[in-house]
Amino acid sequence: MFKIKSRIISSVNKPFIIAEMSANHDGSLKNALKLVKLAAKSGADAIKIQTYAANTITLKSKRKEFLITNKKNLWKSNSLHQLYKKGETPLSWHKKIFEEAKKNKLICFSSPFDESAVDFLEKLNTPLYKIASFENEHYPLLKKIASTGKPVIMSIGMMSLNELKNSIKYLKKNGCKKIALLKCTSSYPAEPKDLNLLTIPYLKKKFKCQIGYSDHSLGIGASLAAIAHGATIIEKHFTLNKNTGLDAKFSVNQSELTNLVEESKIVKESLGKIRIKPTKNEIASMKFKRSIYSIKKIKRGEKFTKKNLKVVRPSNGLHPKYFEFILFKKAKKNIKKNVPIKRSYF
Repeated sequence: MFKIKSRIISSVNKPFIIAEMSANHDGSLKNALKLVKLAAKSGADAIKIQTYAANTITLKSKRKEFLITNKKNLWKSNSLHQLYKKGETPLSWHKKIFEEAKKNKLICFSSPFDESAVDFLEKLNTPLYKIASFENEHYPLLKKIASTGKPVIMSIGMMSLNELKNSIKYLKKNGCKKIALLKCTSSYPAEPKDLNLLTIPYLKKKFKCQIGYSDHSLGIGASLAAIAHGATIIEKHFTLNKNTGLDAKFSVNQSELTNLVEESKIVKESLGKIRIKPTKNEIASMKFKRSIYSIKKIKRGEKFTKKNLKVVRPSNGLHPKYFEFILFKKAKKNIKKNVPIKRSYF
C-alpha cells in the first residue's frame, strides 16, 4: 500500500494530483502562498516545491559546459547557475509554505537536490520525498533520502531500464520501503511524440508499484491519457500567469488545474472493468433497439414480405435476426398496421 498521511494511492482510488510550484513563484513569497491556496481551491491533493540553492546544484562558472546555448531551449542564454538562482525557493519560505498548505488541507512536500536539503526537510517533517529526473542517479542523495524511511516518488526521465533497476535497488537497499515511479519526458515543453505513455502499464507490470506521470507537455490531454493507461499519480506544473515565471510555458493555470482534477475523476471512473453486456443503466434503453413490425395491414393467409414488414425501433417485436426467416411465411391471423410481430403470428 502506498499511503501518504491519510491518502491511499491505488488503482481503486481517484488519481493523486500534485501541483508542482517549481519556480513559478517568480521570486515572490506572496506568489508562492497564493499558488498554495489556488492549488487547494482547484482540488489538487498536494503542492510540491523544490529545495535547493544554486550552489548545491552547479558551479558558478562561465565555461562552455555551464552555459545553455541551445536556441530551442526554454532557458537559453542563461548559465546553469543563473537559471537555478532565479528558480530557487528560499529556505526561509519553506515553513510558511508548509503551514499554508496544512491550513488549506493540502499535502506539502518537496524535491531535495542534495543531502543538506534532506536534513532541512526532515526538520519540517515532510511526509514523503520526490526525486527529480535529473537526480535519479545521484546516489549519495538517494541514500540520504532512503535512510529517512519515508515514501519516495521518483521521476524516471532520461533513464534506461537498467539504470532504473539499479536506482530502485539502491533505494531499497538503503531503507526505502515504499517507492512510486513517474513516467516522465524531461524536455520543456515535452512534445506529444516523445511521451510514450504506453510505457505506464509496462512499468506497472514490471515493478509492481504505483506508477504515475510527471507531465511537461502542453495542456492536460496527456495527463488524462496517462490515467487511462493506469497512472495513479499526476504531477503538473502550476502557475499564476502563463506569461511570467521560468516554467510558465508548460504549466497550467488555476482553471486548467481545476479541469484536470475534475476530468481525472471522470477518466478514472470511466475505466471500470472488462464488461460486454448491458449495464444496469442501459437496461431501460434496450427497449429502443430494433424489432420486426408490420407496416401494412396483413390478412390471414397472406405472405410476409419486405413490403409489409420492416425492422424498426422499438424492440417489442421479434428480434431482427428472424427477418429473413419470416419472409414468405403465411400469417395465421389478421394483423393490424404498425404492430410488433410475434412468433405466434406465423
